[in-house]
Amino acid sequence: MLPLGSAAPAPVSKSIAISHYTAPYISVYPWSSGFGTKYADPSVAIPNIGLGVAFSPSGNAIAIAHAVAPYVSVYPWSSGFGTKYANPSIAVGMHAYGVAFSPSGNDIAIAYGGAPYVSVYPWSSGFGTKYANPSIAIPSDAYGVAFSPSGNAIAIAHYGAPFVSVYPWSSGFGTKYANPSIAITGTGNSVAFSPSGNDIAIAHGGAPYVSVYPWSSGFGTKYANPSIAIPGNGKGVAFSPSGNDIAIAHGGGPLVSVYPWSSGFGTKYANPSIAVTGYGWGVAFSPSGNDIAIAHQDSPYISVYPWSSGFGTKYANPSTAIPATGTSVAFSP
Repeated sequence: MLPLGSAAPAPVSKSIAISHYTAPYISVYPWSSGFGTKYADPSVAIPNIGLGVAFSPSGNAIAIAHAVAPYVSVYPWSSGFGTKYANPSIAVGMHAYGVAFSPSGNDIAIAYGGAPYVSVYPWSSGFGTKYANPSIAIPSDAYGVAFSPSGNAIAIAHYGAPFVSVYPWSSGFGTKYANPSIAITGTGNSVAFSPSGNDIAIAHGGAPYVSVYPWSSGFGTKYANPSIAIPGNGKGVAFSPSGNDIAIAHGGGPLVSVYPWSSGFGTKYANPSIAVTGYGWGVAFSPSGNDIAIAHQDSPYISVYPWSSGFGTKYANPSTAIPATGTSVAFSP
């Protein structure tokens, strides 16, 4: 339910949100080909490390996964934070690493440490009653979660083999899809579907650090690895809105790698002229596809570049700086 006395907020077309390691744990700025003046922090503060952030599809809510109870915090969003929604009645179990809304905006999923490792709730200006856990359980800590563009599948990246688990979704978990025949080679850190829903990408520990498969109610045969390899642990992965590019935030220079995508990896784009500084944690394209943002380990902790089949000149850092390691980034719709 909405907080008493509140009306449904109007969406904001352009904002950028970064979750990070020290207070206030979340920072949000207007975005229009550069950072605007930082929005005020939420009145009910995030209690500890922000590890994931997502806007609802309408842009009327913002959710943050974090390291201390209640492990997820959701606020109305309209050019700033509204009054925090009540916590779910069935709590998230432990430190949360990832959060995602379904494409309809009717459900919200949280990936976290501690069994059952993923929790999904109906969402309608507040948490509904938690859906039953999947019958075939996630085996260990979950780090990333994503719904398919149709909303008919939910994918969870996690610590233990098979490192990714995907289920049909229709107001609840269906029977888990078979694991990919060519297995993920290490901890699943992030997962994303292509905008068409025809491909699924997992950023993971262990070479080749990213694995992409055709998707059609199950995994197809894994695509060949990129010819210019990812050099270290894959932490974040995102497709551009057109589906023509795929970006991976990772360990090892250049800390972000972007490739053309057309049913396989094209030749890697040149690295940005102003480099990302420190381990790449999260990556996101703007809804227009004209910008790309990387949350990373070292100052300035967030780097955003124009994007047009390659990196443009880095935008100026925000005037109110991110205070510590950026862990995740999201643009509003």
